[in-house]
Amino acid sequence: MRRMLLCLVAMVGLFIAAYLTLYHYGVIGALSCSIGSCERVQTSRWSMFLGLPVAAWGLGFYLLLIALAFAFMQPRFAEDRRLALALVILTGWGVVFSCYLTYLEDRVIHAWCEWCVSSAILVTIAFLLAIAEWRSLRALPLPGGVSEA
Repeated sequence: MRRMLLCLVAMVGLFIAAYLTLYHYGVIGALSCSIGSCERVQTSRWSMFLGLPVAAWGLGFYLLLIALAFAFMQPRFAEDRRLALALVILTGWGVVFSCYLTYLEDRVIHAWCEWCVSSAILVTIAFLLAIAEWRSLRALPLPGGVSEA
């Protein structure tokens, strides 16, 4: 169930990142933002990272997360600890980057984007789900009947 929830969280994040990326490139008009100042955040100098919009980085992040989470749901990888660890590392990096972006919103830009905050929450949920899956696999015996613990 956690693996399906991880895929769902990643898909919701993908839609948010796609929406913000489309806004950045002018495909859609004004952002729908009921609270905060999404456009101020999205047009700030901090909305770019290494030459790409932060939203585009998010798009890539969520695409990779969906691919890994979907693979993790396949019977072939059901007990693959390396894949579980890759998910922990990927989502952990996402949490760190989201914390940095949230810091920028609060302390530097002085504006909040509800879409960015929603993405940060989704990344945190994905991280917690990935940790739970990784921990559950650590309890399984290694090939040959030897336990890790």
